[in-house]
Amino acid sequence: MFLILLFTGFVCMAQENPFKQLRYNDQSNRLPGIDSTLNWYDKLKFMPLSADKSIYLSLGGEVRYQYFYFKNQDWGESPKDNDGFLLNRYLGHVDVHAGKHFRAFLQLQSSLAGGKMENPSPVDQNLLDLHQAFFDFNTNIGNTGKITLRLGRQELSYGSQRLISVREAPNNRQSFDAAKVVFEHKNIKLDGFYSYYVPAKPGIFDDRFNKETQFWGVYGTFTKMPLIKNFDVYYLGIHKKNAAYDEGKGTETRHSVGARIWNTSAVFQYDVEGLFQFGHFAGSDITSWTLSANLSHTFKGNNAIQVGLKTEAISGDKNYGDGRLNTFNPLFPKGAYFGLAALIGPYNLFDAHPYIEYNLTKKLVLAADYDLFWRMSRNDGLYAVNGKLIYSGKSTAALNIGKQIGAEIRYSPTKNLYLRQEITWFSTGEYLKEVGPGKDILMLGSTLTFKF
Repeated sequence: MFLILLFTGFVCMAQENPFKQLRYNDQSNRLPGIDSTLNWYDKLKFMPLSADKSIYLSLGGEVRYQYFYFKNQDWGESPKDNDGFLLNRYLGHVDVHAGKHFRAFLQLQSSLAGGKMENPSPVDQNLLDLHQAFFDFNTNIGNTGKITLRLGRQELSYGSQRLISVREAPNNRQSFDAAKVVFEHKNIKLDGFYSYYVPAKPGIFDDRFNKETQFWGVYGTFTKMPLIKNFDVYYLGIHKKNAAYDEGKGTETRHSVGARIWNTSAVFQYDVEGLFQFGHFAGSDITSWTLSANLSHTFKGNNAIQVGLKTEAISGDKNYGDGRLNTFNPLFPKGAYFGLAALIGPYNLFDAHPYIEYNLTKKLVLAADYDLFWRMSRNDGLYAVNGKLIYSGKSTAALNIGKQIGAEIRYSPTKNLYLRQEITWFSTGEYLKEVGPGKDILMLGSTLTFKF
């Protein structure tokens, strides 16, 4: 299989169209049409269905294979596994454009897990399901503006994906049944949406419409601004019938108001974000917050080197049973929030995270990072990326969770093929040793991804 993907990847090197993380943003209509100079792959990406080529079809997809080995998975809570496990993901989509004002997008997803000792979760194994299926209706406003109405099942992704992401790293990406309006004009983009989260289920075509979690919001992005360069401002709301924290369980209605400034210039990069949350949970008031910063500098030369520092302060509950919940809710964050090992979620946390990336060539990158974790509050626990409580904070006052060292090699021989090898070592701190087995974790991960 690897040789087939590698061969196909080199055949497709002529395709200049980059693949977006949101595949419905791929520019499939960039090709001029079908003629004798185009190969089979070009024709697959742009298939005119009318004489004037205003109606056209584009096909695409992804095949991803991953292997993981954990020593002392879940800090020694999980059964010993000497062989590791495999995760496979298959995505395929059809994108139909009918003139300038109508578009339909359909995507199927199949995620498989093999070699696990325990039953895999639906995030790891979802045999076959309708991942996306939506219609776009759009109209131009003047020469530079456009409004799009999008209806149906779709992926959502905003900002740095700290709050709303496609959940790329786990085996099963996430989607929403949503209605969304998008306004674009020069350097301004405004989104408004109302949605229902689609929880993953392990069977075939069983990820049905679900009312358990409602999610809505308005997100604005302003680019090429004076001084701050780029600016995001947003409001997000969520209603969950069954929310759970170290404080307890109950119905949650939470509102989030935040802002972000960011710049991806060639030399100095920054991404700074602040967010305040309020609302109600199980009869208690919600007051929570987070502040984050990602600052980096790129040294140019024959081989570019980027050195950076990430840090986050994420609120936890101040006191048990005081009628107020201070635990921050990251909503729908990236799956691998602190590396591919995905050991800790962004709740009740303070972390400092220096990192370095060295571009040996344009296609080969070496990276290393060092992450230090502490609980923000003694009266709250430790959570997984999916929000599940791993350990309570009720039995210890220790704050030091531990430290994590990671290194990886990323190689992209073509625009279609991506390979990654990662190693992570997590050294447990006082908190983990007091609430559980507290064993150090070693993780090895290999990824091969082919997109077309």
